[in-house]
Amino acid sequence: MQPPVLSPYQSLMAATPVVHRSVQVDGRTTHYWEYGPSDADQTALAVHGFRGDHHGLETIAAHLEGVRVIVPDLPGFGISDPLAVSDIDSYVAWLTGFHTALGLGRDTVVLGHSFGSIVVAATIAAGLDTRLLVLVNPIAAPALQGPRAVGTGIAIGYYRAGAMLPKPLGLGLLRNPAIVRVMSIAMLKSHDRDLRRWVHDQHDRYFSAFANRTSVLEAFRTSVTHDVSEYADRIEVPVLMIAAEHDDITAVPEQRALAARLRDAELVVIPEVGHLVHYETPGAAAAAVLRRMADAPKRAKKPKTAKQKAAKAAKATKPVVEPSSEAESTRASRPTMAPTPEPTDGTDS
Repeated sequence: MQPPVLSPYQSLMAATPVVHRSVQVDGRTTHYWEYGPSDADQTALAVHGFRGDHHGLETIAAHLEGVRVIVPDLPGFGISDPLAVSDIDSYVAWLTGFHTALGLGRDTVVLGHSFGSIVVAATIAAGLDTRLLVLVNPIAAPALQGPRAVGTGIAIGYYRAGAMLPKPLGLGLLRNPAIVRVMSIAMLKSHDRDLRRWVHDQHDRYFSAFANRTSVLEAFRTSVTHDVSEYADRIEVPVLMIAAEHDDITAVPEQRALAARLRDAELVVIPEVGHLVHYETPGAAAAAVLRRMADAPKRAKKPKTAKQKAAKAAKATKPVVEPSSEAESTRASRPTMAPTPEPTDGTDS
C-alpha cells in the first residue's frame, strides 16, 4: 500500500497525546485508544461506525481539547476480537462490559457515530447511565423502510454474497477497492481536493479491517434492522444530536422527528456536509460537544408526560430542540465549522 496521505488535521493530531491499550471483556480482547490528557477532568467514550475502526473518530477526539477520549475498535473490526454473534444484544453486553472494565461512571459522556449511534443508544436504553449522550450522524429511522429500502436490499445481497462465496472470492468481493472507493465518493460532500484524497485513503486503509466474513455480515444485518428511534422512549438522559444537512443515510426531517421523541434532546445540523461529519467537519462537531458538555448538568429536565411528548412531536419543525437561551439557539443552529487546517511539518501523528 502507498504511504499514507497527509491528514488536514495533522498538526492537531501530532499535538494530541494518544495511548494504545487493551482489555478483556467477557473473555475477548478489546483494543482501545486514549486521546488527550490522562488526568483530564472530563472523559468521553466514543464508538465508531460500521466497518471502520478507531481511526474514524480520532479527528473528533483531537478536537475535543482538554478531554480524555476513549475510542475502542468495535468487536470484529480493527484489531478487536469478534463477538460470538454480532447482534444488538451482544453489542450492548460488550459496551456495558467495556464501560465497567475501565471503571467509567455516569460522568463519562457517551458518543456514537452512525452504526455506533445505534449501539450506544441501545446500551443507554438498557440501563447504562451517562450525563450526556452524543449521537453523530445518528441512524434515526429504519433502513428497510422508505426511500432507502431498495438500496439497503442491494447492500444486503452484496454482504450475503460475500459471506456465501468461497472464502477467497468472498473476501475479494467484500474488500474490493473499487467498491470501497464508490462508497467513499458517494458519501463525501467536500470539494476540497486534499481533504477528499485523505478521506479516500482512510477508507482504503481501514474500511476492510474486519475479523471475518461472518461477523461483518452479522454486523451489517444489525445495522440495517435497528435504528435509534427504536430506543427513543427508553432514553432518559440528555441527548445531543449532531446531524448533517446532506446526509444520504438519514435525512434532516427524520432527525427532527427523532429529536421530538427524546425526553431531552438538542439537534445541531451542520450545513454542507453529509454522513462523514467525523472526517469533513470534526471541529464543528467537537465545538457542539464541548459546549453541551459544559452545560449538560444545567439542562437536565423532568420527564415529560405522554401528552407533552405528543405535543412536542406535533411541533417538530426546528433544527434545535428547546434551547436554554437565545444565545445558545444561535450557536446551535449555526455551529462553528472546522478550523482551517494549520501548516504541517510533514511528520506523522
